[in-house]
Amino acid sequence: MKRIKTDYSDKRHYIRLDTVFPVQFRLLSADTKKFLSPWMLGFTSDVGKGGICLSIYHLNRDSVECFLHEKVLVSVEITMPVTRGPVCALASVAWLKELPGQNNALQVGLRFVEIDAGQGALIMRFARSKQLFVPAMISLVMLLAVSLMIGTYRNIQLRTGTMTLSMQLKKTIQESDAAKRRMREIFREREGLKAQIEALQVRLTGLDDEMVVSQEQAHKNKELNSSVTRLIQEKTDLEQQLAALQTKEASVSAEFQRVDKKQAALEKSSLDKMYQWLKVHQNPRTGLVMSFEGDKNLDGWAFIYDQSLAAQAYIINSDFDRARTILDFFDKKAKRLDGRFVNAYYANDGSPAEYTVHVGPNVWLGLALVQYTHKSKDLEYLPLAEDIAQSIIFLQNQDPEGGLRGGPGVTWYSTEHNLDAYAFFNMLYQVTSKMEYAVARDKVLAWLVAHTYDSVEVPVKRGKGDATIATDTYAWSIAAIGPEKLAALGMDPEHIIQFAEDHCAVETTFVRPDGETVKVKGFDFAAQRNIARGGIVSPEWTSQMIVSYKLMADYFYKKGDSKKAQSYEEKSDEYLSQLANMIICSPSPSGQGEGCLPYASQEAADTGHGWQTPRGASTGSVAGTAYMLFAYYAYNPLALSD
Repeated sequence: MKRIKTDYSDKRHYIRLDTVFPVQFRLLSADTKKFLSPWMLGFTSDVGKGGICLSIYHLNRDSVECFLHEKVLVSVEITMPVTRGPVCALASVAWLKELPGQNNALQVGLRFVEIDAGQGALIMRFARSKQLFVPAMISLVMLLAVSLMIGTYRNIQLRTGTMTLSMQLKKTIQESDAAKRRMREIFREREGLKAQIEALQVRLTGLDDEMVVSQEQAHKNKELNSSVTRLIQEKTDLEQQLAALQTKEASVSAEFQRVDKKQAALEKSSLDKMYQWLKVHQNPRTGLVMSFEGDKNLDGWAFIYDQSLAAQAYIINSDFDRARTILDFFDKKAKRLDGRFVNAYYANDGSPAEYTVHVGPNVWLGLALVQYTHKSKDLEYLPLAEDIAQSIIFLQNQDPEGGLRGGPGVTWYSTEHNLDAYAFFNMLYQVTSKMEYAVARDKVLAWLVAHTYDSVEVPVKRGKGDATIATDTYAWSIAAIGPEKLAALGMDPEHIIQFAEDHCAVETTFVRPDGETVKVKGFDFAAQRNIARGGIVSPEWTSQMIVSYKLMADYFYKKGDSKKAQSYEEKSDEYLSQLANMIICSPSPSGQGEGCLPYASQEAADTGHGWQTPRGASTGSVAGTAYMLFAYYAYNPLALSD
């Protein structure tokens, strides 16, 4: 066998690829252009502008001898992933060598003699892109890793910040409560001292009168003088105690004002984080906000009621673009059944999550549409609001008394749904001035008075023929109809509030996600003494009561009864502070560690109304979070306000 020539000077012109692709070739004479071999198969992973490096296995002896002939040319067809057909070229042999450990196997360096310029450039572009692929992928992976680390670090920072803020708020609330207790103790002590001083003054006045009568009886006069001196000393001592107590009161009052100011700032910061949580959970494709974050059974569900609350949270923050993305979904994309929306959709793709249609959720969507119209002065969604109203009126006309069943195909009547409808029709009438909505509103009110309001036993029944206590019907009676209207109907709004307090206000424990147990006061979903689970606090329904307290305060301020008004304001402030104890950190990366509120103080608990609270010790709730924003800003979703 002849010695195989080896010349590696051209190897530096090749680019090493990370993949191998096949090459068909055959040999021909450089002089006669006569083919010297059939088509054979080789492989290349090195390419260059002027040629390729070809690895060939299982050659026959004749083919090896042909390669050794100095006047041989090679016709090649290179198959690459980026071309529809093979790249054809004619090449000469620049160098070759035997592959070690292989019989009749060669590695051949080919220099292009003839090749289309465009195809040659294509080979080089492919080679360079493949050469850059690995470092590019490494860079991309590193960039993603760095981004993930930054995101994780930021998420940890946000979670830490939220937890720190929550702890500061909790500590400040405790300080505020302690200051309030001291203020109450000082007030009682002060009033007691004042009463004692007044009693002594009465006794002194009586003794003075006796002394005038008994001036001729020296012995008796001496005794009276002694009594007067003693009483004056007692009065002086009490006045000194009162002065000291008033100084202490001024100091405690200043401390209370400082703590109260700090608490207000921390509450505002916490509420800002909760609003941010509502923003980051809005799906960019559908505009919907997932109702619960943390319960796998409800993963991705977006209930209409929650979408209404989220949209209104955006509206009261003048974030109309975000509100529009939700309303756009229902106006242009959401699937309906007989013209009405189903109760829930999937946040990711907008498909129905359940095919149940109820009146209440549709009305709540209508409420958001009208609130948006009123606040933004944009009339784009008013036709959709009126479409919903017409579908509800259609159901109302099926009842001779003008009440609304829970939905098409059901027989039960809900007070809550009818209160929602009353507010919706009233607001729509205010916006459009169309009498048909005033008529529909008045029919609903007449039905409520006839079937759900009872001034003797249960002031507000849960529904027609259903005397179950539901806290939201008490709060929403105040919010939807208003204290003035209730009083005109013969319903005492204070009695409604007091009944809810007597039967549904609870104090219970809440185990925070970090394991800490805190005491919280709030409102249960139902009369908790009738349920074996014990009391639980609903942030949403507690916030509804807070809104009602503020409405009651306004009502009594207008009546000139500032004492009662202040009493309701104090209750609203107290329960709002209590809810601050339940603020948790978002459990998911998408939540970015922002603050939110759970649906209830206890997971997987019976609400008493046919459904359970979500699972998960750290499950965030749109309803709980949004309604606390309403409570903080004294926003009533069931009425229009400027």
